[in-house]
Amino acid sequence: MSSSSSRVLVVGAGLTGSLSACLLRRELKDKNVHIVVWDKARGVGGRMSTFRPPDPSCHSADLGAQYISATREYARSHHSFYTELLAEGILRPLDCAVEGLRHKDGSTDYVAPLGMSSVVKHFLRQSGADLFLEHQLEGDLADVLSVQQRELLHGVSYSSRFALALFFPPGTDLGVPWGVRYYNNDGDNSKIICYATVEPRKRCTDGGAGLGPSLVVHTGVPFGLQNLERNAEEVQPIILGELKRLLPALPQPISIKCHKWRYSQVASAVAGCPGHMTLSEHPLLVCAGDAFTHSNFDGCLTSALSALEAFKGVM
Repeated sequence: MSSSSSRVLVVGAGLTGSLSACLLRRELKDKNVHIVVWDKARGVGGRMSTFRPPDPSCHSADLGAQYISATREYARSHHSFYTELLAEGILRPLDCAVEGLRHKDGSTDYVAPLGMSSVVKHFLRQSGADLFLEHQLEGDLADVLSVQQRELLHGVSYSSRFALALFFPPGTDLGVPWGVRYYNNDGDNSKIICYATVEPRKRCTDGGAGLGPSLVVHTGVPFGLQNLERNAEEVQPIILGELKRLLPALPQPISIKCHKWRYSQVASAVAGCPGHMTLSEHPLLVCAGDAFTHSNFDGCLTSALSALEAFKGVM
């Protein structure tokens, strides 16, 4: 991008896209640059999406990312971002009963009281970008990739899983003492359900301002891969059957949402984790995301910062 440029397009309104748009705006605050964000979905968030149930009396549910874990190193290097989100009330420390969690020494966990998509929405607001949903690029980027770049991108692999959210009427007692429960704490990741959470408790908003609770479960990765080519409607009864076995006294929900995450988390990133990949310099075309780092908040932030450096190099 040259100094005379006035328009930047960010494709993807997930975490990396929103961060990239925000960082560009902060870097270019004194320049007349128009930032536009496109996303093919009907809402923002990507894998940090928050699902709003059809019944407004029910609590919303985070179907993707559940909370943010900051290692001691990232808490230090990304201190300004964590301080900003905590000061704005976007994040707060995770403070509920957690069972079966293997915690890394020195890590701190944060939840989003308004749902994980609120993190993405915060950075989009800060960017001042024009947002267009149900928009996507046409054509094929393969023509602008070098042979080496294609090989690097082909080496990226993802885990897959299903997420299931159950919504209950106000006043429902789910009959569990925890806010978050891991079911693979014995090292067996082949189980159908590996994680469950009661949303109001996880977000430290127990009671949800009179809203009925929601319960979210995630399947293990092997189960996700085994059923990857099946649609969510086919898999939903299997997950519900396992949930009934684990929680036999669970009340009847008033609605259910099952979602398939074909691309859940990066299992193998681009070799060397470069942060971004420049496909073209004239015009500048940059790819970024957790595929170039690792799948968490800090990985996306690292990638967005890396992409920013590429833009600064041509300003």
